[in-house]
Amino acid sequence: MSASSETWQLGSQTVQVSHLEKRYWPQAGFTKGDMLHYYRQIAHTALPYFKDRPVTLRFFPEGVSGESYYLRDCPDSAPDWLRRVPYRPKTGTHPVPLPLIDTAAGLIWFANKGAIEFHLWSSHVPDLTQPDQAIFDLDPGDTASFTDVREAALRLHDKLEQAGVTAYLKTSGGRGLHIYVPLAAGYTFERVRSWVKAVGQQLATTYPELIAIAQGPTHLGGRVTIDPGQNSVGRNTAAPYTLRASTAHPTVSTPLSWEELDAGNIRPADLTPSVVLERVQRLGDSFAPVLTTDQHIA
Repeated sequence: MSASSETWQLGSQTVQVSHLEKRYWPQAGFTKGDMLHYYRQIAHTALPYFKDRPVTLRFFPEGVSGESYYLRDCPDSAPDWLRRVPYRPKTGTHPVPLPLIDTAAGLIWFANKGAIEFHLWSSHVPDLTQPDQAIFDLDPGDTASFTDVREAALRLHDKLEQAGVTAYLKTSGGRGLHIYVPLAAGYTFERVRSWVKAVGQQLATTYPELIAIAQGPTHLGGRVTIDPGQNSVGRNTAAPYTLRASTAHPTVSTPLSWEELDAGNIRPADLTPSVVLERVQRLGDSFAPVLTTDQHIA
């Protein structure tokens, strides 16, 4: 077997990985093999967030400078041991199999096929109509800075704290931030979306030069946009610890503490795979309470 192809034993499954020398981020010299090794090392920390949640994958078979596509349905070529859940979209006439990734083997199998980005639903089986997370997706306009995003996130944090709501923070892996509010069971997407919109509108009224509610494209202008529609069945958000393909070098959707954000020393572009692996080893996973915290919203 050539040096660019190996067989990895991952739990009870074996996965063949290939073309390890292919430069997925050519400017950085970061190869497909580097990407696969990152996912293998971070799997233990990342996989709890994947448990029972459908995954939407973004593939870059030739690396970030090549064409890309999104995949929502589990491909027919997927091995039998990969979990699937049938789901019937509102516009569909029959169920489609959605992939569920709960093992390192599943993560590596998709990554080896060219999946760089992994995006998760905010609901999980057995009931995909009930979210257990409210998500504030803070998206900077094209003339907004990360300083603006940071300021918007801190104002949101203050607002939630005043309401007695605990929220957790991660970078999007690009220029934005994702704020997660873990929820108790029993909420509908409509209820969660309405709450996110109400909170966002209050902030937009208080800080009109900084924050806006999405009404069309969210990447235009100089404000930070909150899109309540992110809280809809079938919508997905970058998974914690997923790589992102939007920059010339690999960056990671990275959990942060509010103290780190407040200190103002974080630059999302600095959160590379090696940095994130070292952070997890040194600091642990600050995002973990998202999986165990049950709380109610007004």
